Amino acid sequence: MTEPAEKHESIEEVVFAYEPSPEPFWKRHIYDFIIAAVFLVFALITAFSPQLGLDMPFFTKLRTNFINDFIVENRFMWLVSGLGTTLIITVMATTLGLTLGLTLAIIKVLDYNGKRIFFVTRLAEYYLTVIRGTPVVVQLMIIYYVIFGSISVSKILVAALAFGINSGAYVAEIIRAGILAVDRGQMEAGRSLGLTYGVTMQKIILPQAFKNVLPALFNELITLLKETAVAGYIAVADLARAGDMIRSRTFDPLLPLFAVAAVYLVMVMGLTQVMSKIERRLRRSDNR
Repeated sequence: MTEPAEKHESIEEVVFAYEPSPEPFWKRHIYDFIIAAVFLVFALITAFSPQLGLDMPFFTKLRTNFINDFIVENRFMWLVSGLGTTLIITVMATTLGLTLGLTLAIIKVLDYNGKRIFFVTRLAEYYLTVIRGTPVVVQLMIIYYVIFGSISVSKILVAALAFGINSGAYVAEIIRAGILAVDRGQMEAGRSLGLTYGVTMQKIILPQAFKNVLPALFNELITLLKETAVAGYIAVADLARAGDMIRSRTFDPLLPLFAVAAVYLVMVMGLTQVMSKIERRLRRSDNR
């Protein structure tokens, strides 16, 4: 009686089969839960200190400041409204930055491959040099007070335009590096199949480039989100500006500014978790 032939697995299947499974969510964030629990207990003690018989000056002052900072005149809604403004500016600026960055990256790659368009290439070089060499706050004020100084325009739109233009310069270098990191044989293979340069770039090169630079693009998104905090220089009521407005009303900088920092921290941690999940999926697809 003949024995069945052994099944030979490929290296990719073996690697995927023995890839360590991720730890449960609660295990990976056990310390985060502990810190959150400590803060929750501290907040409850502060809120109910009179009922608990804790007539300590520290808790009494902290409770009074909390009420003045967030409850009186519904000032917590200033933070909610500022958060919405921050997210709107971030989404608009990210869209503009990706569009500009992709366009500039392709122009730089064409120049690298000897297909130089003199006027456009030179303009792109000036753009990258100026935008990357000057602070974003200065760019924001120039766009608002100089370029749109005599025109009535939405401050949110101006902020999104300024941050998008600034981000586009950095996104361009990220995408350019990703495109150049793809093996030249990929382009040659596409051209040998009869595809045009544009189709090969769109269907073969760019998908691989974006996969390589996705972590860097997420880091740029996180940086852009935090950079929007300077939108208050042109009186945009974003999240950071809302916290400063509460501080100016109550003369208490501790709770409003800590609340703003906590909201930014939660958003950044959320984006980081999304990026980690995407990276794990990409690694699994590579091993299949």
